[in-house]
Amino acid sequence: MAKKSDIAWSFIGIAAVVVSCFLLYKQVHKISLDELTGSLRAIPFDNWLLAMGATLGAYGALAWYDRIALAHLGKRVSWWFIALCSFTTYALAHNIGASVFSGALVRYRAYSSKGLTPQEIGIVIVFCAFTFALGTVLAGGVVLIAEPHLIDRVTPLNPWLSVLAGSFLLLLVTLYVLGSWRHFKPWTWGKFHVEYPRLGIVARQLLAGPLELLCAAAIIYFSLPEANHPGYMVVLGVFLASFSLALLSHAPGGLGVLEVTFIAALPEIPTVDVLAALIVFRCFYLLLPFALSLFVVSTFEWRHWRERTRQPSDPEQP
Repeated sequence: MAKKSDIAWSFIGIAAVVVSCFLLYKQVHKISLDELTGSLRAIPFDNWLLAMGATLGAYGALAWYDRIALAHLGKRVSWWFIALCSFTTYALAHNIGASVFSGALVRYRAYSSKGLTPQEIGIVIVFCAFTFALGTVLAGGVVLIAEPHLIDRVTPLNPWLSVLAGSFLLLLVTLYVLGSWRHFKPWTWGKFHVEYPRLGIVARQLLAGPLELLCAAAIIYFSLPEANHPGYMVVLGVFLASFSLALLSHAPGGLGVLEVTFIAALPEIPTVDVLAALIVFRCFYLLLPFALSLFVVSTFEWRHWRERTRQPSDPEQP
């Protein structure tokens, strides 16, 4: 039976999609399909290749999340298996929504076949989620300090508040590294529980976490036109804000949330060009991986079904 909290978050996700799509419609209903097609065709071929490479980098970093979590547990699993499991997990979760499908089932089916216990798989799931959160905090802190005026694009606040917020985020990261280095006791706040891994594991988290976000934002960066381009740091900052809002809203694939945020935060770029860049992002980062993940899941389950049917039945007991 579904939990009340899960049902509530599902309704929140649906409401976020409806509101975002309504706001998006008000902004883009005058844009024709020909204009949108023209913006997509205007993207240079080299930029399509760069966007594709950024997508591979993003999913490679996500696979590194799992690799680091398994290293934390002292488990050895092949890179190829980890890459397939991670790719399938995130491709499904990004599209279906974290409130509906967190990827736990995929990881359980995959890693249990490698001998991991349900408790160990649970640690992998939490560890990967924390690595992503750590990367968001680190990247967000750097962007807020490096581009203090960026916050004006999202909300009207003074730049010094941006620097203050960024410094606070980097302080949290520093405390986490310090806790690992000095072997602090686990930190608990309500249901939130943080243990400090080995320093080598933490160092890898600090690389893998931001790398995924940097590559994902680069897909949009390469897809925007050169005219009035705000620069990579601005695109990264807007991406972090919009992606965080999408996750908080539990909207599947951040539907509508990403578009509304980017259009509002990049007023110097024509709306049709922003939409074209986000279409490229959705195709490369969401839709194509989603289609491939369905094939991977189907193949995995079919192979396991064949193995079970080939096993001889247990002999009858006398």
